[in-house]
Amino acid sequence: MSVRPGVAGTADADDPPRGLITVAVMLATIMQAVDSTIATVALPHMQGSLSATQEQVSWVLTSCIVASAIFMPLTGILSHRFGRKRVFLWCVAGFAIASVLSGASQDLAQVVTFRFLQGVFGAGLVPLSQAVLLDTHPPERHSWAMAVWGVGVMVGPILGPTLGGWLTEAYSWRWVFYINVPFGILAWIGIALYVRETPIDRTRRLDLFGFAMLAIAIGALQWLLDRGETLGWFQHREMIVAAIVAGGAFYLFVAHVFTHDHPFIDPQLFVDRNFTVGILCMFMVGAVLFATMALLPPFVHHVMGYPVIDAGYVLAARGLGTMTSLFAMSRIGDRVDPRLAMLVGLGLAVASLWETTLFTADNAGWDIIRTGFLQGFGLGFIFAPLTAVTFSTLAPHRRNDGTAMFSLLRSLGSSIGISVVIANLARSTQANHAAFAVHAHWDNLPLRLAIEAGAWDLATPEGLASLDRELQRQATLLAYLQDFRMMMWFTLAIVPLVFLLRV
Repeated sequence: MSVRPGVAGTADADDPPRGLITVAVMLATIMQAVDSTIATVALPHMQGSLSATQEQVSWVLTSCIVASAIFMPLTGILSHRFGRKRVFLWCVAGFAIASVLSGASQDLAQVVTFRFLQGVFGAGLVPLSQAVLLDTHPPERHSWAMAVWGVGVMVGPILGPTLGGWLTEAYSWRWVFYINVPFGILAWIGIALYVRETPIDRTRRLDLFGFAMLAIAIGALQWLLDRGETLGWFQHREMIVAAIVAGGAFYLFVAHVFTHDHPFIDPQLFVDRNFTVGILCMFMVGAVLFATMALLPPFVHHVMGYPVIDAGYVLAARGLGTMTSLFAMSRIGDRVDPRLAMLVGLGLAVASLWETTLFTADNAGWDIIRTGFLQGFGLGFIFAPLTAVTFSTLAPHRRNDGTAMFSLLRSLGSSIGISVVIANLARSTQANHAAFAVHAHWDNLPLRLAIEAGAWDLATPEGLASLDRELQRQATLLAYLQDFRMMMWFTLAIVPLVFLLRV
């Protein structure tokens, strides 16, 4: 009995080599996932090498993010029109070539341009790899497949800064892009040899208006998130315009989806309860995953005083925790209720975030390692079962579109989460400093005792400046703890959604 191309589930001589396919697509996944954060630690080196300002060099990151977010929804329709395998090969080859060009760039404009191309080609790598794994493995092995896939998607961004710091220190910033080439070559060969092509549907047409409205909405939202803190959010006209454009384009997109005969995104996707609840959960998990990743490195470096490279090593424990739990889920995921596993993971993540809210500047590195490992361990128990149950009831022919939406919501969640915590950090630091300064007077007994002990000499400008630096340090520390507490409550908010999922 033959197996329909692209769909697994029949054990006969025509079964695909699942192990080799898994390795090939995971190489592509890891390549894209690591690249999403590997350049962060190289930005200061790139800034000096390319004679750019801090705001200008940040476009090295945001250009890739914007391109990926805009073009990710195209993955489904391109796969239907040209075949999933063919599109996958284009994406891997284009991403590797753009990586080489990024590393060889001679000025900032070239880096930003080629990073944008990386985002265009990299947009399809994660959803395509997820769709291939779901179709290659039978339903009873989906929990295992999604646990393996989760290793690349979740651990890659966590370990990216550590790898990027080592490459930048040992070689140069250009190697954070060149490192993609061997992964890309091996992934392309594996996909070309072992992945089967899916049926091609030439009747599918690109809904240009729907795609344009979604692209404008995503682009304007990303612009708002990237520039908001710098410009003072809605105190600046540019941010008001960006918000109006994003909201208006999204409204037109939604209205078009539900009124057009052949919309860009099939609204039947959202009829599936598990899928709709699952992508909402993934939006929130993406915010928690990347927002805490954005907070911890500067906290460890600036507040606790760790060198950048040592901070990367300490924070690697989070990735190790995620890998450990994903490995555990690959062994037991098919035998446990995914909702129970998610609740356990959420409990561990909340516990680690609660302990993080009690940190001081004097905490030992072991505290960072232990809580980071615990949070990573919890996230692994959330991610794998959530991914499996989201697609458990979705029709196989909708997986190309479904995986693209799944990855898009995760990316949007991460962008919004990072912007919210960074904006709240700046706002809380200012508010905390003002609140502390009110108590910096002679009637404050602890301060008076510290002055009498010689900690500060308020009769000199140097002494006043030293006291202000301490107030700023304490205000910053408290702002970080307030952000961690906010993320703890946000993680708890996912719990009710778990009970809406069906098994």
